[in-house]
Parts: sequence; C-alpha cells; structure tokens
Amino acid sequence: MTDAVQQLPRAKLAALAREYLLAGHMIDRAGMPYVVKEFGLPAMRDVAIEEWMSASPVYTRRIRRALGFAGDDVATIFKGMQFDIGAPHQFMDFRFTVHDATHGEFSLASCGALMDVEPLGEEFVVTMCHHIEDPTFDATASATNPRARMRPVHRPPRVPAGRMPHCNWLVEIDADAEPLTEPDGARWLATSRAANVTLSTPVVNPEPGHGDDGYAGAFDPDLRFERFSHPTLVRLLDEIALQGHLLARAFMRAVERRSDRTAAMRLGGHQLPGVAGLTAARLARFLGTAGGPDGVARVLELHPALRPRAYVAASVERAGDDSIVVRLAPCDGLDEGDTLTWPAVLAADGCDAIGAIARAADPTARVERKEVGSAPAWSVTFDPAQDATVAEEVTLASFSTGAAFAFRPSNATKR
Repeated sequence: MTDAVQQLPRAKLAALAREYLLAGHMIDRAGMPYVVKEFGLPAMRDVAIEEWMSASPVYTRRIRRALGFAGDDVATIFKGMQFDIGAPHQFMDFRFTVHDATHGEFSLASCGALMDVEPLGEEFVVTMCHHIEDPTFDATASATNPRARMRPVHRPPRVPAGRMPHCNWLVEIDADAEPLTEPDGARWLATSRAANVTLSTPVVNPEPGHGDDGYAGAFDPDLRFERFSHPTLVRLLDEIALQGHLLARAFMRAVERRSDRTAAMRLGGHQLPGVAGLTAARLARFLGTAGGPDGVARVLELHPALRPRAYVAASVERAGDDSIVVRLAPCDGLDEGDTLTWPAVLAADGCDAIGAIARAADPTARVERKEVGSAPAWSVTFDPAQDATVAEEVTLASFSTGAAFAFRPSNATKR
C-alpha cells in the first residue's frame, strides 16, 4: 500500500515539512513543564542543554548526508540550521547573512520561543536565551566546524521592551581556536539505531522546473521547501520526524542521568502525549479534516511521532466502517537496548498518546488498548456521547503560541 506521505502532492509536502519542524520544536513545551515540576528550573536548564547538545550534532550530520551538502564554512552551518527542529521556519524567524567563508550573522525577526517564555518572567528568559543557547548554539555549529563559535550582539531580556529584532548573533570560524570536543551525549546518541537508521536513498533525479535534488549549490538565505522535488520532500519529512525521536531519546537519557530510568520513562510518558495531541490538532486543521474514522486515520498516518516507518513500525488500518486499529510492530525504536524511546514509552502500559492524537482529531474518539501477539495495538471507535476531555499534557503543551501559530503563505515575502 502506498504510504500516506508519498500520496501527497509536492506543494502539500512542502507545507507539511514546516508543520513537522514546528512539531519537533514543541517537544520541549510538552516535556519541560514536568521537569520543572519534579526537579525545578535549574534541572530543566541542564536537561535542555544536554538534550539539544546531544541531538543537534547527530541530526545535523544526517541532513547534510541526505541533501548532499558538504563543507565547513559559515554558509554550510546556516544550511544545516534551516532544517533543524530548533529553528522551525517562520515560528523562529531566522534571517541569515553570510559575509564570507568564516564570518556571518543571524537575527530573529521574531522568536516564538521567546513569546512563550517572556510572560513567565526574566528568570525564564535568561535561562533560555543565555544559559541554554550559549552551549547549544556552539554544539550545532561544531557539527559542521568545531572551530566555529556563535556569540550574541544582543539578546533578551529585551531592552528597551519590545526590541526588534529579538536577538542578533555573530558566527565566526577561527582557524586558531581550540576545536570543541564532541559532547558526550552526542557520542552516545550517535551509536543508537535512531541515529543510524536507513531511510530512502537520497534522490538524484529532480523534477523539471523544481530545482536540484539536494542542497549542494549556493546557500539560499530565504530557503523555501517548495524548491525541492517530491522524492526529496518525502525524505526530508522522514528526517525531520527522526529528529524528534533523537531529541526525545536525548531528553529521557538526560532525565535518567539526573534521577533513574523510572523517572525518565515517567517524564517521557508525559512528553509524548502532550506534543502528540498538540501536533494532531494542528495536523487536523492542516488537512481540513472533519474528524470521523477517515479523518482520524489520516492524522494518525501522517503524525510525525509515528514516523519514520523505518524506525517506528506503526500501521493504521480501518476495521469496518466506523473503527480504526493502530498497531506497533517490532522495530528499531523498540530495540535500542533500553526503553528511552517514544516507541518504548508508547508500548508501555499507561501512555495515552494514541488517545491524545485521536481525540485531538475528533473529540468523540474512544481508544482502547489491546494486545495482538507480541505487539501492542489500539482500537479507535467513535461515541458522540464521549466526554471530550483534553489530557493535562496536551493542555500544558498548548499554552505555547505554537499551538495556534499560522504560517505565512509560501509565496509571501519575509521582509
């Protein structure tokens, strides 16, 4: 059967790629409230630093290989950032300028992450914009060149209030600088099945009139996903979904290192349904679905938490006219040698991520967990009398401005 992503037209795939990037960015909105609640703000800071320093170098190298862009200059660093769930298009409105091979800068004309934390007060702003960004920006850059550094010109707290752009950073590659060492977490994550899973082969036959297959050419500071061919966009969506799994795995390991495996699974069990429900609501709007079995099945098929299929062997099947069965078969995500993965959290009894997705797409959905052989399964039925309650995890995640964020049309100018 043809994969649901592959069935989408090219323009829809390009728009879905922006949704996937934003979904990946929302992962912290779902997980971090529970870290703060259980361990406090300093622990949240440290977990955030460790998870991003672990995941970003790993998936940056994956995207470089997938799109065929090599190099170690500033332009190549910026290329990687354009496909990073840490920098979803428009929500994190990056403006890049390359001065030469070793110097550049970027600003955020608008920062959705700042809009989320600014109402919480200066302590939260400084934690994110200073303590977390300093080491994690450098870790991202060092995946391309370990002698690269990112340093702020200005950043929040905004003085004066309402200052625009929200921040401005210089990027410099200094041949005499001491090279940064690979973060311990990145070395650990690089050995995982998630980091090494084989997806579709990079595409080499572009569609006429739609640019080249990859991104080996010149850096485009105003990159839009519409430039890529249909096969390349399919690969990109898988890579972006995989970034979310890498970040979640790094998150749970960071929690485990500060507590234990039980706490890591517990917080992962809050993180997954929270971001899953938020993302499902956005996908339902994106697809224009009115719910029902067809609409809910469509959202489940396209949901990035259940993709890529090479890592998460999830299947969504219609069972009669008014029900759906979701199955999770043995897969790399269940075979990492530990339980620090979303598939493992999903397989563990008690995680209601499938329910969060289904109810976000249709509040009348009822989800019952079943077992089919050695693989877990969920039955989705529909009851108009269903109490349309929203899980606490989804409510907390949806406080983010990303929950209702509206993308500009693809042909709209940035400036």
